[in-house]
Amino acid sequence: SLKMASDSPESLMTLCTDYCLRNLEGTLCYLLDNETLRLHPDIFLPSEICDKLVNEYVELVKTDSIFEPHESFFTLFSDPRSTRLARIHLREQIVQDQDLEAIRKQDLVELYLTNCEKLTAKSLQTLVSFSHTLISLSLFGCCNIFYEEENPGGCEDDCLVNPTRQVLVKDFTFEGFRRLRFLNLGRLIEGVNVETLLRPLASLAALDLSGIQLNDVGFLTQWKDTLVSLVLYNMDLSEEHIQVIAQLRKLRHLDISRDHLSSYYKFKLTRRVLNLFVEHLVNLTSLDISGHTMLENCTIPNMEEKMGQTSIEPAKSSIAPFRGLKRPLQFLGLFETSLCRLTHIPAYKVSGDKNEEQVLNAIEAYTEHRPEITSRAINLLFDIARIERCSQLLRALQLVITALKCHKDDKNIQVTGSAALFYLTNSEYRMEQSVKLRRQVIQVVLNGMESYQEVTVQRNCCLTLCNFSIPEELEFQYRRVNELLLNILNQSRQDESIQRIAVHLCNALVCQVDNDHKEAVGKMGFVMTMLKLIQKKLADKTCDQVMEFSWSALWNITDETPDNCEMFLNYSGMKLFLECLKEFPEKQELHRNMLGLLGNVAEVKELRPQLMTSQFISVFSNLLESKADGIEVSYNACGVLSHIMFDGPEAWGICEPHREEVVKRMWAAIQSWDINSRRNINYRSFEPILRLLPQGISPVSQHWATWALYNLVSVYPDKYCPLLIKEGGIPLLKDVIKMGSARQETKEMAR
Repeated sequence: SLKMASDSPESLMTLCTDYCLRNLEGTLCYLLDNETLRLHPDIFLPSEICDKLVNEYVELVKTDSIFEPHESFFTLFSDPRSTRLARIHLREQIVQDQDLEAIRKQDLVELYLTNCEKLTAKSLQTLVSFSHTLISLSLFGCCNIFYEEENPGGCEDDCLVNPTRQVLVKDFTFEGFRRLRFLNLGRLIEGVNVETLLRPLASLAALDLSGIQLNDVGFLTQWKDTLVSLVLYNMDLSEEHIQVIAQLRKLRHLDISRDHLSSYYKFKLTRRVLNLFVEHLVNLTSLDISGHTMLENCTIPNMEEKMGQTSIEPAKSSIAPFRGLKRPLQFLGLFETSLCRLTHIPAYKVSGDKNEEQVLNAIEAYTEHRPEITSRAINLLFDIARIERCSQLLRALQLVITALKCHKDDKNIQVTGSAALFYLTNSEYRMEQSVKLRRQVIQVVLNGMESYQEVTVQRNCCLTLCNFSIPEELEFQYRRVNELLLNILNQSRQDESIQRIAVHLCNALVCQVDNDHKEAVGKMGFVMTMLKLIQKKLADKTCDQVMEFSWSALWNITDETPDNCEMFLNYSGMKLFLECLKEFPEKQELHRNMLGLLGNVAEVKELRPQLMTSQFISVFSNLLESKADGIEVSYNACGVLSHIMFDGPEAWGICEPHREEVVKRMWAAIQSWDINSRRNINYRSFEPILRLLPQGISPVSQHWATWALYNLVSVYPDKYCPLLIKEGGIPLLKDVIKMGSARQETKEMAR
């Protein structure tokens, strides 16, 4: 079902929401005074649609670099008569005090504010306006929401000397929040009195106090008849805490896990504590004790067990205290504890580090609020993907994508996540992945490249892109990928390996794509960037892959694209060509790439006069005798000269070498080639070759063109016969046979 789920198209609702958010002005809104968004007066939207608009908006701002946030977005939802909100999830820097203020008339039922560090005590006052309807509230990581700005002295002049100080608000409580059942105060700022804050709440069902240090939690017993979920992640526990927890008889979910790297904990788990939980908390279905050190051995040796058969029956549990459970737990968190490696664990889902299933459960459980744990779990997944084979590939990919999206600015997650993606997208897993999923991977990889100039992330992202079919799979983000790669290549200090991968990707991206793509990339500075790389390599006197790929990329991007050919000439490309030829006389691959590119330049009539100098013509003539890369260098040199000859004797504006002498050398070269040569070249169109057939001004150019066609259609008939027919080559060849000026051997070949 996961396979099918990942392959189905987006729902119409999702597509419409996305379209409207990207085109607010053209759909739901108009611009007032050219700056403020206003809702069209005849629009009325129910909460099902408004919630989705707000939540998707937050997601887009967070994960799509091209999406522009709107200052006045939240004001669209200020009037409940036209737009209704009920359940919204806001995150990070996207939301500010005035945004919540804008929607204060809404009857919100659920409000999640996660890591909204820009919210101050002004927003606490706004919360009061939702107090009569709010059932679920999360203030997780909103570290400034209990601070207000105080103006010392209140005097205007004095303020310049003393900027505003932040003062903790002491008098706010949840008085009047009569319906509030679910509350997350994770990572609440120190100094707020939690007990006073919560006392007015009559019947709490779920409470999260992650990362808060409380010596006395006795006040929790006031909800012993209603509390079903309690999270005390990273709270330093003591015997008193345990006694209080044991009284909360209705608990179904208890999380006392901790990050074992974060700080020193005096508390150690014992057999007695676990026995106490099993005995008193009879409704427990989920327990998390990840990161804890066991003070004593709780395990039951199972020598008599047959290897490989595992059981989740409590009676067979390898963890002694859990033999007292009435039924297996739905979830048991054992990440970074020794217990997760035991054979019989009485739970349907276990988070741990023993195998792929446990590791994926950990990533799933901890991604949203515990990036510090998640990055270590993804690191374990990375090892599994690298060394073994992932059996739950789609789940693994989706979890890593979610983590990377959720923690765009967390360096550890970006490094481990991008490395895991490389292994999860490689060719052996290819068949199992849908287009939609692979596109999601590309999106998060590009996000990573944008947000992180860090070398490891950049390298991992570039390597991951190499796992895709280029250009096809990257076509939907074509501009963006090219901009990012050029950006990497234009940095002054460069990592060798990244440079090599980035140039390889650039080359692949401009190979076999439409001319408008090539023109667009040319305008981004592609030609200039490649020439700069070549210049650097020349200065170092190195001819490596970067040098060869850069020339290859220029060959590809100038193919039938006159603007890019002109750019090559304007940025002293010919000077670099001559210098490379002189510096690296033995590098065959390099010579082939350079001459292929000059062949493209020579196809442009307006640019040919720039090639008409004694120096260039002599170089091309000498290369006719080159045996580099089979016939390729000689063939390309002859192609360049064929186009120049096609302009006739009057265009030959030089004394040395003589035109006739060059023509003679061209005939000799063509006659020396093996007509059955296999080729290192790829034609998308024969148009530039066919152009040389119907003319009598340069029989040698006509012969070169006929030879080229004959070789390609006889060695690769399946590929090139259809192309020759489609582009109207047959009647042109028939005309050559009848032509008086054509040489006999040309006619033979044409026939």
